[in-house]
Amino acid sequence: MTSTTKATTDVPVDELVGTAVNTVMLPEPSPTAYDSVATGDDDPLILAGHRFTSRFILGSGRYDLNLIKATVREAGTQIVTMALRRCRTTENNLLDYLPSSVTLLPNTSGARNAEDAVRIARLAREVCGTDFIKVEIEHETRYLLPDNAETIRATEMLANEGFVVMPYMFPDPVAARKLQDAGAACVMPMGSLIGSNKGIRLRDGIEVIVAHSNVPVIVDAGIGRPSQAAEAMEMGVDAVMAYTAIASAGNIPMMARAFRHAIEAGREAYLSGLGTVTSGHAVPSSPTQIEDMLR
Repeated sequence: MTSTTKATTDVPVDELVGTAVNTVMLPEPSPTAYDSVATGDDDPLILAGHRFTSRFILGSGRYDLNLIKATVREAGTQIVTMALRRCRTTENNLLDYLPSSVTLLPNTSGARNAEDAVRIARLAREVCGTDFIKVEIEHETRYLLPDNAETIRATEMLANEGFVVMPYMFPDPVAARKLQDAGAACVMPMGSLIGSNKGIRLRDGIEVIVAHSNVPVIVDAGIGRPSQAAEAMEMGVDAVMAYTAIASAGNIPMMARAFRHAIEAGREAYLSGLGTVTSGHAVPSSPTQIEDMLR
């Protein structure tokens, strides 16, 4: 060994390569490590005892009704939201364009307080024949921020009437816990402003909610790209709702299919166990032995 080499080997390993952690051999993955992890149809979304194999909830607000069947098919969705005013008793009834297998999720859009939301929910149950209801309560029309306090009140009232309540909320972890206590079947924190396509701008609050929630967490509002939907699923949320990103796409059914694949990929990435993020140093992929690093 030359003097130069000897001098190098006398230098502490962590000074050479950042930290000693870098130089240890990465553990060999076990071929059976995730055999017990269910995916796909064996990994259902459960809402108040109802089982869904799709984790993609699709909005229906402004589609050309002639496109809705193709969009639902390509999305693979089993839950479609709708405003009560879209369900007419005459021609151009949205219900005539949806497959019978789809679960309708009427929303209380337009409600300004809990009493408004309850009234709309009762009407929706009569018209649509479903106990599912998405509670949306907003006071103003510029930012459409949900009123968490009124949403909690409405959730408790509707849960007591047997509704499957899915409340849209600002991602406040304290409010999320109160919604669970009020009987919510899930919580639906906003990713960013409705229709903004900005993605997950409120990530910190959503992460805390995911870490402590006893009901499914569904990111709603602001998701603008399939990559953002995958990001949300990688965080550990249980499902994603999207509408504007798809409705404003050049090819609506194709974008719906892209979201479907992204959500499935994000879920599998989360279940597989994402790799450790390092900071301040690199982790070499080879060589993996300390003595090799020092030659």
